[in-house]
Amino acid sequence: MSDDIDETLDWQGQQIDCTACAHLALNHAGGCRIKRACVNDRYARRIDRFFNWNPGLADAYLGHPHFEVRAIAAKSANLFLLPPLLGDVDETVRWNAVRRLPRRYALQLRKDPHREVRMRVATLIDGDDLLPMASDDDYYVRLVVARRLAPLLLGRMIDDEEAEVRRVVARRIPDEWLLGMINDRDAAVRLDVAQRLSPELLALMRRDPDWRIRYEVASRAASGEIMGLVEDQDGLVREVARSRVAVRLERGTGASL
Repeated sequence: MSDDIDETLDWQGQQIDCTACAHLALNHAGGCRIKRACVNDRYARRIDRFFNWNPGLADAYLGHPHFEVRAIAAKSANLFLLPPLLGDVDETVRWNAVRRLPRRYALQLRKDPHREVRMRVATLIDGDDLLPMASDDDYYVRLVVARRLAPLLLGRMIDDEEAEVRRVVARRIPDEWLLGMINDRDAAVRLDVAQRLSPELLALMRRDPDWRIRYEVASRAASGEIMGLVEDQDGLVREVARSRVAVRLERGTGASL
């Protein structure tokens, strides 16, 4: 069975000639097949299939001029041959090498020029090793870091310039740090904070400009702290505040009888 693509061109756009290939004997033995498994093909799936069939040949292709061949060969090659690939000009090669190496090698790529590599490196390391990446220039990298850093190490990300990063921080920092984020400039961040605050502390946000936060306050804060919300400009906030205050007053009246 062949792949959907019918052409058989190499990475330079030249027609593949099996008779001139160094693997002609391998071809005769069924170790490779045109349009199916070929290291010379520019189609990555066929290169990948070639090394799946012949993993022992991967070492010889780590210096191939075509980046796809180097990158795919790195997935099967001898581990001891991979460290030099961390300096490869192509990000795919660098990533395929570092993902197989001991985690200490990932530290070398924390400042890789390509964001995709840094994002993936951030998934390989943790703790103090990951902390320097909390100030990465790329928003997506910092987002990965915010999701993986230990909560006690998230302090430096509380003031991150991107709201989505701060939202992750707001969901993960220790409870005692939440008050430091109740005045965040983004309402979605403040809402995440409000949803985690205890009823006692939640009352501090009863004058928040966003109705969703005031609704959270009206729903969960101590009923004695929400009197000001019974005349809130938002109907939903007024409704829940009045309902809770009415229940409180009814219970108070019943107790006095």
